[in-house]
Amino acid sequence: MKIVIVGAVAGGATVAAQARRALPDSEIILFGRDPVLGYGTCGMPYVIGGLIDDKTKIAGPSPSKFAQQRNIDVRLEHEVLAIDRTNRTVKVQNLITGEHAVETYDKLILSPGGRARIPELKGLGDLPLFTLKNFGQMEEVIAYITREKPQTCAVIGGGFIGIEVAENLIHQNLKTILINRDERVMSAMDPEISEALGNEMKDNGVEIYFNDAIARIEGRKLFMERGPNFEVDFLVACIGIDLNTELAVEAGLSIGPTGGIVVNDYMQTDDSAIYAIGDAVESKDWFTGKPKNVKLAWHAHRQSAIVASHLAGNPIGMNGLLGTTITKLFSLTAAMTGHSAKSLTDEGIAFDTAIYEGRTNAGYYPDHGQIYLRVHFDRATRRILGAQAIGDKGVDKRIDVIATAIMGKLTVDDLAALELCYSPPYSSPKDPVNMIGYKAK
Repeated sequence: MKIVIVGAVAGGATVAAQARRALPDSEIILFGRDPVLGYGTCGMPYVIGGLIDDKTKIAGPSPSKFAQQRNIDVRLEHEVLAIDRTNRTVKVQNLITGEHAVETYDKLILSPGGRARIPELKGLGDLPLFTLKNFGQMEEVIAYITREKPQTCAVIGGGFIGIEVAENLIHQNLKTILINRDERVMSAMDPEISEALGNEMKDNGVEIYFNDAIARIEGRKLFMERGPNFEVDFLVACIGIDLNTELAVEAGLSIGPTGGIVVNDYMQTDDSAIYAIGDAVESKDWFTGKPKNVKLAWHAHRQSAIVASHLAGNPIGMNGLLGTTITKLFSLTAAMTGHSAKSLTDEGIAFDTAIYEGRTNAGYYPDHGQIYLRVHFDRATRRILGAQAIGDKGVDKRIDVIATAIMGKLTVDDLAALELCYSPPYSSPKDPVNMIGYKAK
């Protein structure tokens, strides 16, 4: 079997390795536009901030080592331009030489990812504007800060990437302003969580312009729609991702209502010889079964395993997605799984919410932390529908436990009966997760 893979970042590099283990005798060719293989995009803000002191630490293995160890033909700085489904070929361009070639396939795996959305800014001129989606863009930001020694910057967008970039620019001793069209950062989370995140940013020196946007730019000066005007040395736009579905569209593959490539439970597209994984794929919601697009690394890795198993004749279906995710912001951690209060309301699902606010571990232990935990559950069935938490310690553990409980189809009352680890440095005799179970009664 000859397998051709399009895209060589998280999804593409992972599915190549998975396919090699599952199909040791197959021929595998991996095409990627970037010059760096399998890099960790989620680590890029921390490289900019200096927390990760060497950018190569987030890069994947060297292409030659990856190719040699796994017997995979790795061709970076190559772009797949077109798919001929009838003849099962792809047209490829070498981005260094400009040469074109045609490659045949038995199975084709698309992992095209997405690209950072660029805002339309009137009068941008020579004011530097950066985005952050690939390794090269991260290098551009670092090189600019090192070379130009800027003093001020503005981050556009208050989602996951925006708040992480803002924190890390503060760590570079830059005056940092965050511009957000919404009334709060992290609007995917419940207001109680996102408001705490906004306050944490302000407490650490980030100026925030809520419900605002740039009307126009003159030189270095930003003229705002609502707030006062101010000058900056550069901008970083973190306003979302546009999916790279053009190749799939031109090949006649279906695109769903979320804008992602439609796949079945085994990650096959309309064409059974073509699979798709990663950011550009449309999946389904765990609870409702409705189309859902999630742009997170875990999902790309899981989908890679699903594809490799299917190719090897061991089909395992992809579950619906909870969208479990987490972020660090200065001294706080915030995480969520499943639905928020807003998404449940939008779906017309009747729910109640149990809340625990208190210590993460024994109060007499010197290093105890605080946590605020919210769990939404079905009013009739008591089924857990979603959870969110924020705190300075132990947030990841609690959300991971609840995500597991959701997949195990436990009720909110079952949380009280979970026998969880206890020792004063780590928890209390009744863990915060247990407390949710008691409080929900």
